Amino acid sequence: MKTFKTYDAWISTGLILSFVLINIIDKPGGLIDSSILIGYYVVGGWQVISMLVHVRTHCFTERRGARYIYHWLTFISLIAIPGSFWVLAFTAPFMAIYYTGLCFSEVRKMNQRPLDILK
Repeated sequence: MKTFKTYDAWISTGLILSFVLINIIDKPGGLIDSSILIGYYVVGGWQVISMLVHVRTHCFTERRGARYIYHWLTFISLIAIPGSFWVLAFTAPFMAIYYTGLCFSEVRKMNQRPLDILK
């Protein structure tokens, strides 16, 4: 799971940065078009697949943990897409960045040495 989490965090980072750069380079005037929606779907799709893997392997999904709460928030958001699309259009980038930070935090916890915990 360590290897998957490391790749997961770096792939999320790469996807977010690549779609931000594509949108900056492609549309210097700041116009929103279909390329930004493609970025939302690709990054969001990758993170939903990652969340499903975490649920399946029971990794960092203890009750009332940060990942558990985030999974429920995302599940409710996905169900509410038809009625609250514009709310998600503004919150999705922040959710993606938070999820990537959460992944890096979990990688750091998994890579700790046993004696580091005692400090």
